[in-house]
Amino acid sequence: HKISQRGVSQINNQFEYSQNARERSKTVASYYNQGAIDLAAAKHENYIRSFHILSELSMITNFEMEQKFSQLLRELLESHKHVVTQLAEGFKDSRRHLKQEGLVKNFLDRTLTSRLGLRMLAEHHLALSEETPNHVGIISVSMKLKDVIEKWTDFVRELSVHKYGKSPPFRLTGHVNAAIPYIELPMDYILPELLKNAVRATIESHLDSPESALPPVTITIANNDVDFIIRISDRGGGIPHQLMNLVMDYHFTTAGSSTDHRIDGGLFGTIMDCNNDGPAGPMHGFGFGLPTSRAYADYLGGQVTCRVNAGNRYRCLPSAKAD
Repeated sequence: HKISQRGVSQINNQFEYSQNARERSKTVASYYNQGAIDLAAAKHENYIRSFHILSELSMITNFEMEQKFSQLLRELLESHKHVVTQLAEGFKDSRRHLKQEGLVKNFLDRTLTSRLGLRMLAEHHLALSEETPNHVGIISVSMKLKDVIEKWTDFVRELSVHKYGKSPPFRLTGHVNAAIPYIELPMDYILPELLKNAVRATIESHLDSPESALPPVTITIANNDVDFIIRISDRGGGIPHQLMNLVMDYHFTTAGSSTDHRIDGGLFGTIMDCNNDGPAGPMHGFGFGLPTSRAYADYLGGQVTCRVNAGNRYRCLPSAKAD
């Protein structure tokens, strides 16, 4: 396409204005938290760089060009791998200055779900060139919920033993043989987040109990022709009723609220500070785990809800079944 000289001049002026405005914004806001601003600016630049790289590509006309494009996608996916964790870190550092909670929630919901959608699209393209049994791209035509859940209970169990020295048992009940067409990628964020919270709550409320005396984390699968539900129940003491309406807010976290030194630091302070090479990152203390899980579930037509009943904490993930 041809661009007039006037158009080029306007684009350059807009770019310079954007640059100057950003610098002024950084100068004014540095009073509050320069580290968070620098992190946000770096992520912003990373997205702009990725956009320019992709927008400047020529139309793919042969297999060799597609191979190069796929390799580029892999590199871009890797470069954006830790965006959620870094966004959580920046938000943690600056959240005390953010007063418009509704505006923040809408922005983060859009940002995180947009990222999830783009990532699924890119990974689907890459997966289409691979021969994975029972899959069309990243879509599993017969995803066994039991297998996905057990993958993440094993992961969380190892985390817990490594950091706490013990782990509560996991008990799987319900429609354990359910197999549905679905995309596993968002489940690989939501499930470990809910399981990590359940394990942490269980152990922190039973610090002096040996592993053999820890109550189980119970995972129940319910499935029909329309929906599936995964309920994760723990005996971790629950959440005070006056705080229940806050658990889905991005700023809310129970980390650091305990008066027991065994929890606040060292061994018990770092169970969530472990990255697993997947979309779930270290979310402990950031107040991002549950609201991000909620945003992802909403984006896919489901929901994440929390309920407290007689000392038990229930977390539910109902999601619409894929066609």
